[in-house]
Amino acid sequence: MESMKAILLISHGSRSPKSRQENCDLAARLQQLSGAPISEAAFLEADRPSIPEGVERCAAAGATEILVLLNFLNSGKHVLTDIPALLEEARRRHPRIEFRVTPPIGTHPRIGELFLEWVQDASMRPQP
Repeated sequence: MESMKAILLISHGSRSPKSRQENCDLAARLQQLSGAPISEAAFLEADRPSIPEGVERCAAAGATEILVLLNFLNSGKHVLTDIPALLEEARRRHPRIEFRVTPPIGTHPRIGELFLEWVQDASMRPQP
């Protein structure tokens, strides 16, 4: 059986339509850049699709592997407790799907360079 990889970008969720659109745009961009055949945005709360709905969308599209990208800055309660519980239930529902989970984005070794770039970017400084 051929492997079908999916990206599931998980974010906190917000009532802001702009925030939702930014996350959906990022999921689409990641799909384009990676060549992954399946890419979905999902939200922990306050927006849809929920994380279980996002997993179901990936499964319905034929995913055999789901890479869960945690679009969270740090390892708080959501990252350490809430999301793992949801993913454990997803693993029980879909035992043939391999789930891999990234650490939160704030732990990435290049996050400091990204913030430094913004600190040094003249466009981010207040205008006189």
